Amino acid sequence: MLDKIRLITNSKMFHIVMLIVIVVAILFVAGIIVLKYNVEGETNMPFKLSKISLISSQEGIDKQATDTKWAFDVSQNNDVYIYIEKNNSYSKTEAIRSVKIENVKAEGKFNDKFKLYKPDQQIENQIFKNDPANEAQEITYTGDLNTDIKNLKISNQGGIIAFRCAYNNIAEYTSNDDEINHLDLLKKSNINNDDLKTKLSFDMIITLEDGKQYKTTINLNLPVDNVVESGTTSKEITEVNDFIFKRIEE
Repeated sequence: MLDKIRLITNSKMFHIVMLIVIVVAILFVAGIIVLKYNVEGETNMPFKLSKISLISSQEGIDKQATDTKWAFDVSQNNDVYIYIEKNNSYSKTEAIRSVKIENVKAEGKFNDKFKLYKPDQQIENQIFKNDPANEAQEITYTGDLNTDIKNLKISNQGGIIAFRCAYNNIAEYTSNDDEINHLDLLKKSNINNDDLKTKLSFDMIITLEDGKQYKTTINLNLPVDNVVESGTTSKEITEVNDFIFKRIEE
């Protein structure tokens, strides 16, 4: 019996079969690791996304009236604030070099009216202004000692970044009323909330000082709730585990 076993184990076919089994086992384990990474992403990043705050609003920009007392171009704004904080479970000391928002896409009825805005640096008492000078295709915040949203700086140990997604001039509203409530402009312009529904997606890339980069894709449904009826709405997203970060090469 032992001689037969020895004969089998010494045969060329046995070695080939064992090699195949080992290769298959390695590929299986590697496949499991890759699958787990695709599902879970980075599980112990130096910095993490802690929450996203959304503010939806409406705005009327005065225009030259001809035969009425008031004339407005009506826009719908969505301000996005992203909070990034240090991961206390990460043992090494790291610093943020930059946080970049890119590949911004909007799917909705008013796609041709969509604009991405960075914060306005000129006006002291407001963060955003729908001005052509603030339009952007992508936005980069650089790491600094402190967060300064208006000047596109984020603390290198975690802070807040912000940008605006707006639908400009989706309606024109005119009136001869003595007073105008700007929170009713969408409703009075016969815009309903279904008209405004948008699927927003964008990539966020966190780059560290040592060159490591982490990327996630964020999908949001805008506007928040029924901004047409409420005038201004807001929401905080704290369940952020679905936003998976993966390492990329610089």
